[in-house]
Amino acid sequence: MGNRLKPRSIKNRHWLALTFAGALCMALLLFLPFISFNGGIFYYFGDFNVQEIPFYQLIHGQVRDGSLGWNHLTDLGTDTIASYSFYLMGSPFFWMTIPFPNELVPYLIGPILILKFACTASAAYLWLQRHVGFKGYAAVGGILYAFSGFSLYNVFFFHFHEPMIMFPLLLAALDCFLFDRRRGIFAVAVCAACVVNYYFFVGQAVFAAMYLVVLSCTRTWKFKFTEFLLLALEVVIGFAGAMFMLLPSVLGLLGNPRLDSYPRGWNALVYDRPQRYWLMLLAFFFPADVPALPTFTPESNCKWASVAGWLPFFGMTGVIAYLQLHKKSWLKKIILLLILFAAVPALNSMFQLFNISIFYTRWFYMPVLMFVLATLRSVENEQTDWNRAFVWSAGITAGFVLLIGVMPDLVGDGDDKTLQIGVEADRTRFWVYAVFALASLLCFLLLYRKFGNKKKRWFIAMSVGVAAVAMLASYYSVGTGVLESGTTATVRRSIINQRDKIEIDDLEDVRSDFYKDVDNTAMFWKVQSINCFQSSVSPSIMEFYKKIGITRDVASRPDFSAYGIRPLLSTKYYFDYKSDNGDPEKDESFLDADGNTKMPGWKFLKECNGFDIYENECYIPMGFAFHSYVTEEEFDRVGISNKPQALLYGMVLTREQMAKYADITGYTEQRYSALYGREPKTFRSVVEDYTFGEKQYREACEQLKKDCCESFAYTDDGFCAKYENFGKDKLLFFSIPYSEGFTAEVNGEPVDIEKVDFGMMAVRVPAKTYSEIVFHYQTPGLKTGIVVSAFAGTAFVIYLAAAIIIRITRRKRHAFRENT
Repeated sequence: MGNRLKPRSIKNRHWLALTFAGALCMALLLFLPFISFNGGIFYYFGDFNVQEIPFYQLIHGQVRDGSLGWNHLTDLGTDTIASYSFYLMGSPFFWMTIPFPNELVPYLIGPILILKFACTASAAYLWLQRHVGFKGYAAVGGILYAFSGFSLYNVFFFHFHEPMIMFPLLLAALDCFLFDRRRGIFAVAVCAACVVNYYFFVGQAVFAAMYLVVLSCTRTWKFKFTEFLLLALEVVIGFAGAMFMLLPSVLGLLGNPRLDSYPRGWNALVYDRPQRYWLMLLAFFFPADVPALPTFTPESNCKWASVAGWLPFFGMTGVIAYLQLHKKSWLKKIILLLILFAAVPALNSMFQLFNISIFYTRWFYMPVLMFVLATLRSVENEQTDWNRAFVWSAGITAGFVLLIGVMPDLVGDGDDKTLQIGVEADRTRFWVYAVFALASLLCFLLLYRKFGNKKKRWFIAMSVGVAAVAMLASYYSVGTGVLESGTTATVRRSIINQRDKIEIDDLEDVRSDFYKDVDNTAMFWKVQSINCFQSSVSPSIMEFYKKIGITRDVASRPDFSAYGIRPLLSTKYYFDYKSDNGDPEKDESFLDADGNTKMPGWKFLKECNGFDIYENECYIPMGFAFHSYVTEEEFDRVGISNKPQALLYGMVLTREQMAKYADITGYTEQRYSALYGREPKTFRSVVEDYTFGEKQYREACEQLKKDCCESFAYTDDGFCAKYENFGKDKLLFFSIPYSEGFTAEVNGEPVDIEKVDFGMMAVRVPAKTYSEIVFHYQTPGLKTGIVVSAFAGTAFVIYLAAAIIIRITRRKRHAFRENT
């Protein structure tokens, strides 16, 4: 075939339809039994059950209601686009659900997943078909890609298949630009990839740059400066076209602590856990592990890291054969570069916004696609030494099996250590994976020996082998996740579409607490809650919890010791799922051994649908005024264990805010001179008089309850409240996360919104006045993003028109020259 790529052929398009149909049938056979087993809904485990399903249903309802601004049903409140663009806002599969009733959305998850697998295979085919001589091999490659270890592993993350689809389409569009000289397609692909998922687009952009450089350096594509400028222009147009989604997402997440860890020191050069190097190798020689149940390297701390990439039937045999056969090729150089990038933490982080705080290889679908092509190239090449490649592949696989499965180890504590054979985490699963990997290679060898010298028969045998091995491995992988799920029964029986069985009239009007229940139960029911399992929420939420000593990484789960923030956040009800209270080791009951609630001030209300429901006697309605104010430096003096309760004693402000509202706070430079002078330790703060106990807690809540809003309600673009102030001017506190997108009016007059308590909001209300407070919200960056996207769309039309005119002109000139 040579090193230079050929223009795209338009022949044999039926292979695309066959790829789609084949993958669709395989996915149907894979998922339909599990869908039927669970009554029409595909449940998996972990994040799939408690994130992907409720996210789809919640945002589906928001879209149908025309509410895409402030989302008060996610945590304490957050921007819808900023928080959900990573998960689903840019997904065409999500928008396909909009015509259906909200109650049916969970039933659509399974069919959508099946469709995603078919689209993944088809997208891979569209790129692979240019790089192989026989398009039937590209169809097999599509199946390999769609049912690879990476794809099966990431069923757990329902939104990961969209990037898997967009990646080969992006490369196919780039190839069209480079080798077919088709203009405009790459700009559309760049825009679509960025809109679908901005996080994965970063990695795709890194790979596309690498791909272009390697093609140029190997002279697979002849570099032309004018062509490069046109390509850069398409990138700019495509990127700008995505700004309507990208800009609000970026602005809404600035300050998220999960994005602020960058490569530095030795941790940027070498992984601190050597087992990760082993795992990245094992991922391509063995079927996909279960995300939450790492088997091969239990101490690598790689749960949910997406370290998977096995190719059914072939394993790494085809890749090894290709690397042995080709000394110089663009594909070999790409593969070696990807191996280098995986081995060096700083390079690995380039695929994920340079975030090195968590070890992820969520870009491994890229080497998977390259490995698929290498495998197909080996199949096509008559000079491939399959016997040699098989010996290497089988030898490495068997070596891993022996090293991990037979290695002796001492387990236990102290003098109770016992000898154990094997260093894997789960013996049964490990040997199942080992048998799958070795049996798959044996199947390959037998079929190749039988049919390898006859192309048509070998193609049929190979296709059947790939499909059969992929299905068997997929059944085990998906089935393990389904059977290991600890949430499916609860979600199916008591949560999903079960809101009507909870008989509380004001449940939608207040916040509730679901600590130690199934994550995101409130989201399923579309009620407000202080608990939320969602990592891309408002940065103000992250800051708030960090400042009061509560860990908030991927979820808001304040424990019982932080009982003071329940009334502060206007939490009225606590839900305790009865069926999980029978195991004393889990300690999930809200009652202690003596029958008392584990937080003070709560009383039993009723039992509904398997939940014991408690009411907060210290509940404070949303919107209330403090009568004491402290600076952030003063609050820092409170002990970490008492900070949640101390928030009830006074509003926490910055020094500048204390001075700005000096007539309310009592701030004077003289009073605070010691705190902000050279001897801050000599400053006597009111926080030093705080005492913490159940009595003081109830008194603080009662005082705040006496001075609160008489009404509060969310509106289509924010919220409103009514408050009667019988005293002097006050700062009215709302436990809603601060955002630049909010503006506020008091009695029709604009007022400043203050960021207080490290992330909440407050506004000034006048003395002895009945005030109507209205907050309006507009997604930051949305209007600007739409304008930029509109300009990009205009530029795209002009660019495309210019390209068409130039092409027509050139054809006419060429025809004229030939005729003359």
